[in-house]
Amino acid sequence: MRAISAHALAVLNDPRLIAARDRGYARLERVGGPDAVAQPFVLWGAYGSSPADPMAEPERWLTEALEDLAAQAERLLDEEVFRPPCVEFGPYGVHFIDRLFGAHVHFHEGQWWSECLGAPVGSLQTPDLRDDPTWDPARLVAEAFVSAGVSVPVLGLPTLSSALNVAVNLYGEAFLMAMQAEPEAARRDLTTINDLLRSIHGWYRRTVPAAQLQQVVVAQRLQPPGCGQLCGCTTALLSAHAYADLVAPHDAALLGDYPHGGMIHLCGAHTQHLGTWSAMPELRAVQLNDRAAADLEAYFHRLRPDQVIYLNPCDEMPLEQALAITGGKRLVVVANGLGGAARH
Repeated sequence: MRAISAHALAVLNDPRLIAARDRGYARLERVGGPDAVAQPFVLWGAYGSSPADPMAEPERWLTEALEDLAAQAERLLDEEVFRPPCVEFGPYGVHFIDRLFGAHVHFHEGQWWSECLGAPVGSLQTPDLRDDPTWDPARLVAEAFVSAGVSVPVLGLPTLSSALNVAVNLYGEAFLMAMQAEPEAARRDLTTINDLLRSIHGWYRRTVPAAQLQQVVVAQRLQPPGCGQLCGCTTALLSAHAYADLVAPHDAALLGDYPHGGMIHLCGAHTQHLGTWSAMPELRAVQLNDRAAADLEAYFHRLRPDQVIYLNPCDEMPLEQALAITGGKRLVVVANGLGGAARH
C-alpha cells in the first residue's frame, strides 16, 4: 500500500482539527440532552474521494481519498456548520448484505439492483466471509484506514442495512406474505440476517477507533461516538403489530450492541411505529428524509424528549416549518450552507 504523504499525514493528525471534531461531537451529544438549547445543530460533512476502483485497489483508493480529504480538512474549523472529514466505501449500494447471502447484484441505469433468491423463506444459511470477494475489499479499506495512522477523519461503513430490509431484498413480496402465513420461517431468516449484521458491526467496533467509527451516509448522519445505525425503509410496509412482534426485537438488539444505542433511517410513511420506537431505549435518534420528513411534527411530539431528529429539509418540510414545529430543539439539520440562517 502506498503510504500517505507526510503533508497529508500532518494535516489529518493536526491537534486543532482533532479538538474541533471533538467539540462538534460534544455539541452533538447535547442536542438530545437535558441542557439542550433551542437551536438546531447543522451538519454537513466533507468526503474524500479517489478515481481508483475501490473493489480492485481498496488500499490505493483509501490513500488517495485521505489525500483529497487533507486538502479540505480545515473546513472542520467552521464555527456554525459541523463539517467532519469523512471517507466512505459503499460497495453494491444498499445491496451489500444481499450479495453476501448469494443474491445476484448488478449495476443498471445508474444504480445497484438485487435479484430475489428464489428459495423458500426460512432457508437462509449464514455465509462464510473468509476470502469472500464482497467482504474482502470492505475489510481491506477499514484495515488500511487504521493502518494509515490518521486521527482526524471518520470512516463510514458500507450499507449494513437491517434485517427486514435485507429479507425483503432477498425474497421480495414473498417475505411479507410469509410474515403472516409462515411467521416462524420469517423469524428464522430475520435471526440469521441480524446475527450476520451484528457480527459485522462487531468486527468494525473491534477494528476502528470509536471516535472514528461511523455508519452509512456518514457526512449527513454522523452521531456521537459509540452509536450504531440501521435502515428502517421497509418498515413502511408493516403494521405496528407486525413490526413490534417480528422485527423490533432484532433492531433493538443490533442498536443495543453499541454503547450508546443508535439511529434508524426513515424515508417513507412510518409513523405507525412511533409507539414502539418511543419505548425502545436503544433508539436515540431517527433520520428523516423525503416522505418521512413530512411527518416531522408527529416524530417530534410522539418520540421521547431524549430522542434526536436528523432532518433533511425538503419541499414538504422546509427549514422554516421545521423550526416552527420544534423551536430548534432536538433537531439536527442536514444542509450545506445554512449556518447563521438556522439561527433565525
